[in-house]
Amino acid sequence: MPDLRKKILMTDKVYIGTRSSELALWQTQHIKLLIEVIFPGIIIEVQIIQTTGDKILDAPLAKIGDKGLFTKELEIALLDKRIDLAVHSLKDVPTVIPEGLAIGAILEREDVHDVFIANPKKANSSFINLPQNAVIATGSLRRKCQLLSARPDLQIVDIRGNLNTRIKKLDESDWDGIILAKAGVMRLGLTHRITEILPLEIMLPAVGQGALAIEIRNGDKNIEEVIRTLHHIPTATAVTAERALLRHLEGGCQIPIGAYGQINGDELQLDAIIGSLDGRHIVRGTKAGNQNDAERIGIELAEELLQQGGKEILEEIRNSLT
Repeated sequence: MPDLRKKILMTDKVYIGTRSSELALWQTQHIKLLIEVIFPGIIIEVQIIQTTGDKILDAPLAKIGDKGLFTKELEIALLDKRIDLAVHSLKDVPTVIPEGLAIGAILEREDVHDVFIANPKKANSSFINLPQNAVIATGSLRRKCQLLSARPDLQIVDIRGNLNTRIKKLDESDWDGIILAKAGVMRLGLTHRITEILPLEIMLPAVGQGALAIEIRNGDKNIEEVIRTLHHIPTATAVTAERALLRHLEGGCQIPIGAYGQINGDELQLDAIIGSLDGRHIVRGTKAGNQNDAERIGIELAEELLQQGGKEILEEIRNSLT
């Protein structure tokens, strides 16, 4: 380690690329501080880069595509050597990484659950006890599908913007509530706004939800060594299964697919769903095996879901979005 630290400190600045939202900046500062603790004296500069997903806010995500919506511009900056590493929410990272780049580290995962945040002007104490025809806002087809599966009477409205913007829109609206990822709410110190943590039986998370990923250039040994200290193997193993499933289903972040991998001893258990947009048709499955077989577990569960009706559901959804 001493030789490595000396080598790194002799290099130029390390540039970290990030999106501009408050949550993205928090995540980047978190990683920056972790690196600085391990490598005292290292010079790190944060570069803010606007992505397509940040610029187009007047259309549902499903209508503008999802391949690299929140990552493409950061990846271009990496390839152009304007930055040395990019910080992503793993759920935003496509399952196929551009040539010349790699996910260098995945940090220990935060809580994967989604949460219900009620409108403070209304006396809604829980999701399941919402009044008939309550209005819930979400920009996620995955969430919409599972919400309607649990409560077909709900009225779902689309919402875009960063986490703080969504909460502000809720407070200014007549909606009954919104659904957000617990990890982001916690990271921004807004835990007090959580009305209810939704159980996994009602809401499986997005693939990679709660995990942060650091993307780097292939062959950049200095940066590989710096971030290797942040890599959390159990989280990486679990999300490997989730991402293998998503890749096999040829799904993206705007297809109603939920998945959650859990490590128990040497065993990996993967739970997943595919659902129709209206929530009327849900295919759910579970597969377990040795954690060393994470990729295979993901692919095999994906194939089982397709054979159980998932193929027809996905075809119908893709046709409706074209």
